[in-house]
Amino acid sequence: MEIKKTSVSGTLESSDIMITLEKGNGGIEIELDSSVLKQFGDRIKTIIAETLMNEKITDVHVIAHDHGALDCTIRARVQAAILKASEEE
Repeated sequence: MEIKKTSVSGTLESSDIMITLEKGNGGIEIELDSSVLKQFGDRIKTIIAETLMNEKITDVHVIAHDHGALDCTIRARVQAAILKASEEE
């Protein structure tokens, strides 16, 4: 899949994550702002990267604002943003 336009998924509410996907400059670049960055920052970035790679997306800039989202929520928000950004149904 290819990122064709910028997309946003999620909210800034507690226990959620807002994911913004933009066209990349070669590779997967993840910017993460999280209330639990020290404890779970690496895990959150891994989940985001794995979800992107599962959808065969290798050129993307991700901006993530996390407020304590669970792993399943992170995956769901990334998948929703991918569908919007790729303009696929």
